[in-house]
Amino acid sequence: MSKSLVQPIGQKRLTNVAIVRLKKHGVRFEIACYKNKVLSWRSGVEKDLDEVLQSQTVYSNVSKGILAKSKDLIAAFGTDDQSKICLEILDKGELQVAGKERESQLSSQFRDIATIVMQKTINSETQRPYTISMIERLMHEIHFAVDPNKSSKKQALEVIRELQKHFPIRRSPMRLRLIVPEKNIPTLMEKLNDWNANVTSRDESGSHPSVVCEMEPGLFRDCDAVMRNLQGRLEILAVSVHVEGDAHVDDYELMEEFVPSSTRESDSVAQLGEKLHRHGISAENSSSEDQVKQNRCTTCDAVVGDAKQYREHFKSEWHKHNLKRKTRQLPPLTAEECLADLEVGDSKADLKEYSF
Repeated sequence: MSKSLVQPIGQKRLTNVAIVRLKKHGVRFEIACYKNKVLSWRSGVEKDLDEVLQSQTVYSNVSKGILAKSKDLIAAFGTDDQSKICLEILDKGELQVAGKERESQLSSQFRDIATIVMQKTINSETQRPYTISMIERLMHEIHFAVDPNKSSKKQALEVIRELQKHFPIRRSPMRLRLIVPEKNIPTLMEKLNDWNANVTSRDESGSHPSVVCEMEPGLFRDCDAVMRNLQGRLEILAVSVHVEGDAHVDDYELMEEFVPSSTRESDSVAQLGEKLHRHGISAENSSSEDQVKQNRCTTCDAVVGDAKQYREHFKSEWHKHNLKRKTRQLPPLTAEECLADLEVGDSKADLKEYSF
């Protein structure tokens, strides 16, 4: 008695692979590759083609195992050599990835771009670098979208130019040592003045004096060309220069202004009045000359007490309310006006709870 061979119906072969697809002359061609090897091949890390391709065969549909027709290969590529066609598809084709893989790649590249931006920029007001979380938040605020076809460095430079339009951020300067013959020092100093470079020190001892300066990274190539013409040499002391040491509490006022406007009010109006009275916050028109080491809040346009009271002020409902007004380009309110405004807001909220 013969037994019939039972095979699964609708079986799909070559499904656990990375597919590279290329559409040419209206026909779709695909090749089957190993996962995580296509990007290594394109970046030049992987050199062995057999470690990239599952098989040197051109398909019209990899998941169903349908091979491409020879006449279509000749019409599209001018040859039916499978190896040459596989190389062209591997170099020019589009890598097909699943939704979660694509999301993971974009998230990783977004983080890489933010890291590059953090390393290359400083706060133009405090001269200190931003944190990685702050850079990511600013990138979300300008609605930046990652382009997987561009390098992370190129996109980082585009992000810096876009951030400079909205936030106090700029490229961190480079620190260079320029060594030229003594006769060419006047020409070098004239160039540095034209570039608005910051000269930190000069050493004119010997026949080849040196100048240590800080300049924008965009001027590095011009500076290198000038040094060649002046028969000098250039040394890079630091790629990114920023202020070091302890920061004053004033430096963090800008970061408080980036708090989202949707921050909920946790204290009641009565508690706000008690806090204002306890911390002794005085308005700008008060006698600030009699106070020692007073700190000024530009958001509230007021003068507060010492450093501890200044930090507590940032947590107060008065400061939070003025931050929300500042995002809407409204003038700041005094402590009394803030109390009245919050009372009106609470009254409106109470009215919404009743249906007439």
